[in-house]
Amino acid sequence: MAAALLGLVATAAPAGAPASAAERPAPRPAGVTVVGSGYGHGHGMSQWGAQGAAQRGLGTQAILRFYYPTLKPGRATGNVSVLISGDTSPDLVVLDRPGLRVTALRGGRTTRLDRPTAARRWRLTPVSGGDATLLEWRGATGGWKRSRTLPGEAQFGAGGAPITLVTPVARRAYRGVLRSARPTASSRTRDTVNVLPLESYLKGVVPREVYTSWHPAALRAQAVAARTYAAFDRRDANARHYQICDTTQCQVYGGATDEVASTNRAIDQTRHDVLTYRGQPAFTQFSASNGGQMAAGSQPYLVARKDPYDTAYRDWRDPVTAGEIERALPAIGSFRSVRVVARDGKGAYGGRVVRVRVVGSRTSTVLSGDDFRSFFGLRSTLFRIG
Repeated sequence: MAAALLGLVATAAPAGAPASAAERPAPRPAGVTVVGSGYGHGHGMSQWGAQGAAQRGLGTQAILRFYYPTLKPGRATGNVSVLISGDTSPDLVVLDRPGLRVTALRGGRTTRLDRPTAARRWRLTPVSGGDATLLEWRGATGGWKRSRTLPGEAQFGAGGAPITLVTPVARRAYRGVLRSARPTASSRTRDTVNVLPLESYLKGVVPREVYTSWHPAALRAQAVAARTYAAFDRRDANARHYQICDTTQCQVYGGATDEVASTNRAIDQTRHDVLTYRGQPAFTQFSASNGGQMAAGSQPYLVARKDPYDTAYRDWRDPVTAGEIERALPAIGSFRSVRVVARDGKGAYGGRVVRVRVVGSRTSTVLSGDDFRSFFGLRSTLFRIG
């Protein structure tokens, strides 16, 4: 009998048999699909909304009043200094052109670069631990030839005419001056900084921010918003050698190379116009599309309200794979699930996502909606988990 019982046990549960369904771990999901609306943070002006409003007959001032309520008109003039992020080398190289000049910032001496006539390019390179600048030229053949050493930092200018900056990957023209600038007073290296009038700067911004074929009222509204944003950044600049960057962290700026007649006209028609709060340029944020719902921002004039003019970017779908989630959040282990746990209650899907919980095999974590969007390249925080 004992032998028979042992045989039954062996038959019922042979070595290596699979665990019961209750004991098996849940299968790893392939990922999730995120469904959303809008493109960008949704604060302030919607660029697609401004276009929609203009197509419905709203003028420039009406568009600005809708997106920036309570702000007052003002004026902004002067220059702005822009970090050129595409020039990552310590030297500054430009193409030769008529009227090209070099200025030593220490002492302010300016020299015309009319000679040698064989020059095709000019270069500024930091020397003496960064405390002086070597000026060199290069012809059609041969290497770099020394021209002179300038005290301190230096810059190229051509009386406001465009100067072509040469980098390892591109050539791009800029108005104003191109400065070889020290990030700190003791820096051995240099950054390239474009210093130019605010109005000239905008002509390299607006065509990079909106479609240049849009309605003139929408282009003028963008010009005022961009000018105000730049004036705000200029006033609050923290860096020693520049006030504004040329990427989406500030405003996308492409220099004179990107100028277009339609946006130049919009800038000229709103010349010096800005929006102010308590007498100072306001923080006039804008984004591509708010998904039909403006989001409250960090300032009292960046309000949450429905936007009947923005109908762009509705119900987009972005897949997020389990592998992407595990690479972004390695501490969770194998991905199990993701769930929205808090919204702001305004707009589609119950509002913008405030917090998301991501569950893994080892632990779970809570992310802000902005962090979840940033980690996985989503268009906005106005979304649901499909």
